[in-house]
Amino acid sequence: MATQATILLVEDNPDDERLAIRALRRANISAEILIARNGEEALATVFNTNCLPIVMILDLKLPKIDGLDVLRAIRADAKTRLLPVVILTSSSEQRDIIDSYDLGANSYVRKPIEFDRFTEAVGQLAIYWTGINEPITLER
Repeated sequence: MATQATILLVEDNPDDERLAIRALRRANISAEILIARNGEEALATVFNTNCLPIVMILDLKLPKIDGLDVLRAIRADAKTRLLPVVILTSSSEQRDIIDSYDLGANSYVRKPIEFDRFTEAVGQLAIYWTGINEPITLER
């Protein structure tokens, strides 16, 4: 399965969604931004496409299916197991951090409370995953 120049943002908080989109645009990210507002939508988006996003930015505390279960499902499927997943959450609980890495998260970032720090963190994530990291591009 190929990757495409899209970012899948999985976020149920409308304010954080708006801030993240704003940060991505401020960072001059040209990738299309797909939004999933719960875990069920995230899995449907990933499993019902021919091209994977270049990265999934995943909140943990989600309705319907929580972020850890989304990550578990992605890593369990051969066609999505290599999809880069960045956890972006307000949780600083050690159990969430450990579980995320145990399940194969590529990165764990705690959402900064301050607007400027939040936009900087999201912008830096996007720059790395869309401009510096070498994505998988082979058909699977």
